[in-house]
Amino acid sequence: MASISSISTVCGMIRTDIEDVVAVHLRAFPGFFLSQLGPTFLLLLYKELLNDPSGIALVSKHHEEVQGFVAGTTEPQGFYKRLLIGKWISFARASLVPTLRHPGFVPRLLNGFRKAGDEAVDEGCGLLMSVAVDPQCQSKGVGTELVHGFLAECRKRGLSSIHLTTDRLDNDYTNRFYLRLGFTVSNIITTPQGRSMNDYRIEI
Repeated sequence: MASISSISTVCGMIRTDIEDVVAVHLRAFPGFFLSQLGPTFLLLLYKELLNDPSGIALVSKHHEEVQGFVAGTTEPQGFYKRLLIGKWISFARASLVPTLRHPGFVPRLLNGFRKAGDEAVDEGCGLLMSVAVDPQCQSKGVGTELVHGFLAECRKRGLSSIHLTTDRLDNDYTNRFYLRLGFTVSNIITTPQGRSMNDYRIEI
């Protein structure tokens, strides 16, 4: 279990971090769709994100224990398509048991990949896909350090802005977090499942 200390170091995620990253993801997002797809799917997802040249993945550590992570891409358009190339069988296997238990996951999974593949080209704009902090380490500045590290890495790679989406309703803590960091709502999106989402953007 991650330390509750606020003293941490933000650094690049490496392959040996992935199991701890998945554990943090599952603790931070219980009941969320990706969490319901299970640890095997998440392990493959973060492994392939590290393999993609456009991927950015950072972790916050204290005494080598992962307290949180942030992940995204400098090239959102076609990102998931790139991940699937040559790996679609692995992703299918990883999601087989969860989708057999919950057939309703299939259209959500296909729509997620399709939507990501159809994302409009926005030159110089990256995507922050996920930021998670172990529940025992929240409210200690870990998430803020991770997002600042992500933005710094995006600047180094020549990006001019970042966007992300998060639930608009019943999500006050997360929405306040991004607003406090300087993000602004650039659009409001409704998913096929009827979820209202804030599309945030920040110039860097």
